Amino acid sequence: MAETMKGLKRSHRCTEVSRAHMGQTITVMGWVQKSRNKGGIIFVDLRDRSGILQLIFEEADCGAENFEKAERLRSEFVIAVVGTVEARSGAANENLKTGDLEIRAKELRILSESQTPPFPIEENSKTRDELRLKHRYLDLRRPDLQRNLILRSQVAASVRNFLTQEGFLEIETPMLMKSTPEGARDYLVPSRVHPGSFYALPQSPQLFKQLLMCSGYDRYFQIARCFRDEDLRADRQPEFTQIDMELSFVDIDDVLEVNERLLAKIFKDAIGLEIKLPIPRMTWQEAMDRFGSDKPDNRFGMELTDVSETVKGCGFGVFTSALENGGSVRGINVKGQGAMPRKKIDALVEFAKGFGAKGLAYLCVLEDGSYKSSFAKFMTPEQLSALVNAMDGEPGDLLLFAADKNKIVWDVLGNLRLELAKNLGLVDKDIYSFLWITEFPLLEWSEEQNRFVAMHHPFTMPMEEDLDKLDRDPGAVRAKAYDIVLNGTELGGGSVRIFQNDIQEKMFEVLGFTKERAQEQFGFLLEAFKYGVPPHAGLAYGFDRMIMLMTGADSIREVIAFPKVKDASDLMTNAPDVVEEKQLEELGIQIVSGSAQ
Repeated sequence: MAETMKGLKRSHRCTEVSRAHMGQTITVMGWVQKSRNKGGIIFVDLRDRSGILQLIFEEADCGAENFEKAERLRSEFVIAVVGTVEARSGAANENLKTGDLEIRAKELRILSESQTPPFPIEENSKTRDELRLKHRYLDLRRPDLQRNLILRSQVAASVRNFLTQEGFLEIETPMLMKSTPEGARDYLVPSRVHPGSFYALPQSPQLFKQLLMCSGYDRYFQIARCFRDEDLRADRQPEFTQIDMELSFVDIDDVLEVNERLLAKIFKDAIGLEIKLPIPRMTWQEAMDRFGSDKPDNRFGMELTDVSETVKGCGFGVFTSALENGGSVRGINVKGQGAMPRKKIDALVEFAKGFGAKGLAYLCVLEDGSYKSSFAKFMTPEQLSALVNAMDGEPGDLLLFAADKNKIVWDVLGNLRLELAKNLGLVDKDIYSFLWITEFPLLEWSEEQNRFVAMHHPFTMPMEEDLDKLDRDPGAVRAKAYDIVLNGTELGGGSVRIFQNDIQEKMFEVLGFTKERAQEQFGFLLEAFKYGVPPHAGLAYGFDRMIMLMTGADSIREVIAFPKVKDASDLMTNAPDVVEEKQLEELGIQIVSGSAQ
């Protein structure tokens, strides 16, 4: 039968005990990690969120009743122990913070017994994800996951402290709001009081934080829960957390400066990392041209080279047709890999096809200076030599080329360089490389919708010098937008906002919004803009991604207490699930068979 804590009060967590407590009587509580009965003496490793502490039970010290209870201890029993701090009798365990200490037990209470867990509670578990997530309450006992969540809590506290000292006010915005379906799909919540009407869960607090600037709060922040009904990836969940902020009477440099100091503070506090300020900046165009990505990993080279001019007029139709259709030919130089087996090159070709490539052209520069290539027969020796020179090719190099529309070429080569870097071990995982990407395109063309859509959102300010292009060349307009990138992952992003009515109306017009539709979706914001709006700008970080990068985890699931799996379901609670017919009737909802696609 389980005992109670009556009369007992925990005095220390496990790793709060030190040599300074030698000879003192203390009370500790936690879970049994393991128990070893050596005949007449029982060793127990006690675990709590702080770490592990060794307990020692001998009948002469704790009495027959307590010793008999100690003999029953198994993994994951919850116990309370009163005992005396001593130097460890055996060899010290240098892997433990308390490795030179032990507690000689005087009293034991078994507060809760445990069945044998379905998997071991240990660091770096090899248990399959589905089983771990089904029993997440057990998985969360693992010390590595506990460290992740403790770090997450510490970073949140650090963010709050820094921003509060910088004059930001923490203000909560609504979780039930109007649906504004530009971008990802909303999660909808039916209203019982207003039959047939729906709230949306926020994809971000964007509109409300702009309204707070209209209301004169000057500097706002929030550690905000957000929701997007979209396909999941390693760094994406249907519900996620943002460090969200907005500032009034600022321009780009002001936002970047305060955020550089924020990043320096929280990374120093959390993992002891010194970030060299200012953080380098790179325009979107330069990032795409050099790395094929707007979130470049610049910890290694293998940058893209545009060889369009070099191959213009050559005899290779794949290159020339791409140029004739307004595209480009670009390549990467995989240094020292000229002898890569054909089978591996073919695998790279298949990989490239996954990103829209029709194929991948290659050229190996052999050690004797000759070439082995998939397209050599279509070009003269002089043309091949010029191409190799343009790529800074040397004996032993492998040159890979993509030819198509710029967007496809960037996508193919940008992902290919990441895949090669991973396979060839080119990335130094001890480096933290921060980079601002600026001057994003304001708009991008959607083939699906046959119109321009906002690359970020419809409230992003165009660069002043590009305003005159909104009518005549919308695709060339740059935005006052910025992303912060760390090691090839977008850590956060934001923009200067439109605060003039005429520019906002023009933006809606370019996006194909009628005045009626703009009023219907954003009327409350447009109305607020009639009453004096300060220039304002903001930024939001993906908090889960930030902690993932700080801890070196492979997935944000490892830094979220109760994550969803790939199909957005929760294996532990079996959510989403069917509900009672009565609940649906109250909401005026009828499930149509076969409608869930």
